[in-house]
Amino acid sequence: MITVIGNPVYDLIKTQKVEPKGRVLSGCSTNAALALSKFGSEVLFVGCAADDYKKQLEQDLDKFGIKHAILPSEKTGGFSLHYYDDFGNRTLKLIERADNIEQLAPSLYKDSQAVLIGPILGEVSFDEIKRIRRDFEGLMFCDPQGLIRGADEQNEIYHHKTEGIEEILGLFDIVKPNELEGRILTGVDCRENPYKAAEIIKSWGAKIVIVTLADLGSIVYDGQEFYDIPPYDANVVDATGCGDTHMAGFTFEYFKTDGDLRRAGCFAAATSSIMLEHVGPDFPMTEAAVRIRQEKLLAMVDYKVKVKVNAG
Repeated sequence: MITVIGNPVYDLIKTQKVEPKGRVLSGCSTNAALALSKFGSEVLFVGCAADDYKKQLEQDLDKFGIKHAILPSEKTGGFSLHYYDDFGNRTLKLIERADNIEQLAPSLYKDSQAVLIGPILGEVSFDEIKRIRRDFEGLMFCDPQGLIRGADEQNEIYHHKTEGIEEILGLFDIVKPNELEGRILTGVDCRENPYKAAEIIKSWGAKIVIVTLADLGSIVYDGQEFYDIPPYDANVVDATGCGDTHMAGFTFEYFKTDGDLRRAGCFAAATSSIMLEHVGPDFPMTEAAVRIRQEKLLAMVDYKVKVKVNAG
């Protein structure tokens, strides 16, 4: 069992290629749960939703065999996302914010192999993360996007380095920021030197740090060695959920290979490339399809991410 924690969202999405009608199920923890379930993993989803979307959420999760503990909320979360290029750059505006996830019963995660925490907008507090870490001895993975986001009075999303974030990220076994989050957390431009950003986050206590760099690939760092992971050349349709499924793919392969970081990194990149080519929870993903792409990436043994520090 893998427990994923973080609120679901029903988003309005517009990209260069598609504009789905109505709101689309998404969210960091949601997309991770969806990918893991399609790999055959047993998954428990924990998040808050209001009555307006609760039944639909239950149906959506049941459709993919995902167990769930849906907590009550006054509202169901959602964003309006407008992607203005094919590299994941977007405008992001809050539609509604769901309640915080608080005082979780340890029974929801204590027997799990891993806990993946992927908040979307601060709904998992630092105190809650400390409680989970205290009660859980297994692997904990953090996508920090929702820990460093806020919304202003116009519902525009902004990013900021939250006080105490170093201590909190140090409680996790694996931390995966993207290039924007890496810069917010460390002050380092990750398109210039993602290795330095990874070293800073590693110094806070995390065992493994992954920095994703969109079209440039990603790096994985365990304190001893850096692994440069190439991107898979995907036909980009919608970047929503790309990083979320990357977390799922890395976790799945990490356990399957007993901690082989290069194989896990390439599997994660292949997983996210499939998500890039589709919209919404019905993305067609199988372990076999990801393996085909993973093998192509593993063959690129001399790959170095094309950042400034590697130029020349």
